[in-house]
Amino acid sequence: MRSVFAILGFALILSLPGVLLAKPVREKAPEAAFRGNEDLLRWINGYRRKPEPQRVPDAVKAMSAYGLTKDADQSGIYIGFVAGVIGSNSASAEDLVSKMFPLPPEDQVVIIKGIAYSGLPGWRPLLRTFIERMPARKDLIEKFLYGDKPVLTALSIKDDATVIDLNWGYYFATGWEAPIRRIASALAYSLEKDKVDTLTIGAMAKWTLAQNASRDNDLLMMLKRISSDSDPSIKKPLAEVIDASETLELSKIRKDALASIDELKAKGSEKLRNYNWWGQAGQTVLALGCVAAGAMGQVQFGIPCVIGGAASTAALNYFKPTD
Repeated sequence: MRSVFAILGFALILSLPGVLLAKPVREKAPEAAFRGNEDLLRWINGYRRKPEPQRVPDAVKAMSAYGLTKDADQSGIYIGFVAGVIGSNSASAEDLVSKMFPLPPEDQVVIIKGIAYSGLPGWRPLLRTFIERMPARKDLIEKFLYGDKPVLTALSIKDDATVIDLNWGYYFATGWEAPIRRIASALAYSLEKDKVDTLTIGAMAKWTLAQNASRDNDLLMMLKRISSDSDPSIKKPLAEVIDASETLELSKIRKDALASIDELKAKGSEKLRNYNWWGQAGQTVLALGCVAAGAMGQVQFGIPCVIGGAASTAALNYFKPTD
C-alpha cells in the first residue's frame, strides 16, 4: 500500500483557492536556462523532438534549485529524464554527469539513479567514477554497485507506482518505445478485481497514456504498434486508450476507473469502507495524472493542479469513488 501513496512522482504543488504552498528555492537557478519549473517541464516535454544534451547539466541544477529533486518519491519524472539523457548519450555521458556538479547531497540521488537507470552497459564503471564527488551518498552508490538495488527495467510498476513516473521521464528524454511498453504493461492492472492499490496503478497508467497520446500523435502511433504484438492481457485496455485518444472522449477512462473502484468498494471489506483510505487513494490517482498531463502541456482539464506541485483536496473529487 505504501507504494501506491508514493505515486506523487512528478513533484506537484498543493494548490487551492487562496492557498499557495511552494517549495522554497534553496539556491538561485540558472536564469538564462530556465525561468521556473513550468519552463523546465515544458523544455523536458519538447526534448525528445529537439535534444539539447548540452543543457541538461543546467536543467539538473535548476531541478535542485527549484526543490524538484529533494524528495525521491516526488522526483520520478526528473530522475527518469536524466537516466534517458545519459542512456542516449553514451559517448558524452561522463562529461554530461561531470557538469551536473556541484549538487547538494540531498539532490545527488538524481545523478546516482540517473546513471543506474540509464541502461548503459557500462553504467557501473560510470557510477564508480563519481563516488569521490558524492561521499554523503556512498551507501546508496554501493547498494547499486554491489547490492540488490534494481535498475529501471527490473523495477515493478505493480510494487511501486512511482515507476510510471520514471518511465515517462525516460520517454521524454528519448522518445523510445521501451518505456512506453513498460507503462502499457501496467494496463493489465486496470482489470484488477480484488486489490484496490493494484487497480489504482492500472487506472493511472491508462489515464496518463490516453491523455498524453491524445496530444502527441507520435505517441498514439507508437501505442498502435504496441497493440499489434502486445500481451493478450492488455489488448482490451490498450484498445480503449487508443480509442479515447483518437476520439478525445477521455472522460470514459475516468468513468471506467470509477466503475471499477465502486465495484470493489461494494464488496464491503473494512478496508474498502474506510473513507480516509479511499480519499488517499483518490488523491494518489490524481497526483500522477495531473503531472503527466502537465509535462505534456495539458493544464486545461479542469483539474486544480499546478505544474511542479501536488494534487489538491479539490482535485481529489475528480477521481473520488461515489458513495
